[in-house]
Amino acid sequence: MAAAAPPPAAAAAAEEGAILHEFTLPILLADKILKLAQEAVSLRQECVDLAKQVDKIYRMLQATVRLITTTTQPLYERPIRRIVADVSKNLERACNFVSKCRHGGFLRQVFSMTTIADFRKVSSLLESSIGDMKWLLSIFDSDGTVGLPPIASNDPTLAYIWPNIATIQMGSVRNRVEAANQLTLHTRGNERNKKIVVEEGGVPPLLKLLKEYSSPDAQIAAANVLINVASIPERVESIVNNPGVPIIVQVLNDSSMRVQIIVAKLVSKMAELSHVAQEEFARENVTKPLVTCLSIDMVLDDPKLQLGKPSFHSVVEINKELAGKISLNSSSSSSHSDGSSRGANQRKEKEVESSEVKLQLKVNCAEALWRLSKGSLTNSRKITETKGLLCLAKIIENEEGELQYNSLMTVMEVTAVAESKPDFRHAAFKITSPAPKAVLDQLSRMIQNDNDPMLQVPAIKSIGSLARIFPAKESRIINLLVLQMKNIDMDVAIEAVIALGKFACPENYNCIEHSKSIIGFGGVPPLMKLLRQNDQAQVPGLVLLCYLALSAGNSKALEQAHALNAMKGMARLAFAHPDLHDLYAKAIHHLTLYQAGAHHIHRHSFSP
Repeated sequence: MAAAAPPPAAAAAAEEGAILHEFTLPILLADKILKLAQEAVSLRQECVDLAKQVDKIYRMLQATVRLITTTTQPLYERPIRRIVADVSKNLERACNFVSKCRHGGFLRQVFSMTTIADFRKVSSLLESSIGDMKWLLSIFDSDGTVGLPPIASNDPTLAYIWPNIATIQMGSVRNRVEAANQLTLHTRGNERNKKIVVEEGGVPPLLKLLKEYSSPDAQIAAANVLINVASIPERVESIVNNPGVPIIVQVLNDSSMRVQIIVAKLVSKMAELSHVAQEEFARENVTKPLVTCLSIDMVLDDPKLQLGKPSFHSVVEINKELAGKISLNSSSSSSHSDGSSRGANQRKEKEVESSEVKLQLKVNCAEALWRLSKGSLTNSRKITETKGLLCLAKIIENEEGELQYNSLMTVMEVTAVAESKPDFRHAAFKITSPAPKAVLDQLSRMIQNDNDPMLQVPAIKSIGSLARIFPAKESRIINLLVLQMKNIDMDVAIEAVIALGKFACPENYNCIEHSKSIIGFGGVPPLMKLLRQNDQAQVPGLVLLCYLALSAGNSKALEQAHALNAMKGMARLAFAHPDLHDLYAKAIHHLTLYQAGAHHIHRHSFSP
């Protein structure tokens, strides 16, 4: 059985004890040097001068220990450990120098290697240690750090990263905001600086600053640095492991709209780069505040959409939500009061924010949902279990620009997950349910009426992903796709071919009826034209043609279009793609049998 984790107070005490242990050696060395300096025979004045420097260091070490033991805030330990270790090395050199100065006479000649040059070198090192210790003491000052520590002078990057992280960890709110803004500038477009921020322990103080609800500027400053740092999966996962996801979701729930705009962008960036982050956000149910923000000023309880009785699943979800509210209400009165106050202020602030601010929040939330849903069953399911689908449908219908596009891309990713997950598809996309029906209506409208390929392509992809939910009698959507095969934009036309292939594939229960509909709506001629004129259309076009041959090989349209000859002419293409071998061979065989039989009947009917 695993041992229980120590309480926070015990853990803090253990950390304090560990850092204090670092001071033992330099304090003992300093005390030894002061005693040895009194016994110096040779270079006595130099030893006295060194003793004065060591005494300063000794006093500053003791002052630092006192501050560590009395401070109530978490320490930024990285520079403390580095500086104290460097001070210890310099004190060891000073101790060796002073030890050699205790001898006179013959022994003085033996140890004559100790020179004025050695003194100057040791004195310079001690002066650097004094500067480092001054800087170390300054990080405990609420007015912020003083200058740069000499230890960081050889690395310009470290020289400005350290002071800023120290201030973010231990400074006043005003100074923390300024330091975070400086880190934002230093990490913008600079991968090395981003790496150093993470390696030097910058993520935990930034997450702490992100929770500074009393200062939206502080929260925004922290989020901006985290957005810059989260530029590769490894650094995103360092934020996840700190752990940052619960903090980010809490801030997204409880903060002002100005903060939510930046935090939604952070969620989007992390989800885009890391599947680990995606799943952590799913565990924290980040989709709920995102959908809530996305639906600002939107009426989703449309009576026309409340069809039938609530399902058992929806009743269970309602009960879960009520249980969650009861659980929250039973928490400590102080935290409840703080949360209620923040929530009330947030609602009030939403009512007075400008339309531009609200629009930017919606744009960022829609993009976050897009990135979260990509390849993620958990997040996609959570979007459909809320009013997310209905909200997305209304945005696609009424908005334009980036907000409409991001919402459409979210639908595309959710439907892509549904395509590969039958249980999810059956639960979330019942064609008669209000939300899926609203989404399908808007997708159809985008395909039919929009002339922007950037919107038509994801709409067609979404319909293709849902091909298996359409009943045999649903031919209207097939007609729309057939028409798009004639689109002058090749990306749209090819995407229509791919989508129709999903309707006609044998894995689709209604493939025969759908194939007949494709042919009936005149789909063969534009398909054959694409095969002749566009190289990119050849593989998906051949796949669709094979499906039509298998399901409707006796079609007159296929015979009139000389489909068999066209397919035989594409043998090289088929054999260049191993996954097409069996499909191609079966389609050729099927079409040969039907068309050969048709020719035989035709000749027999006209024979004397």
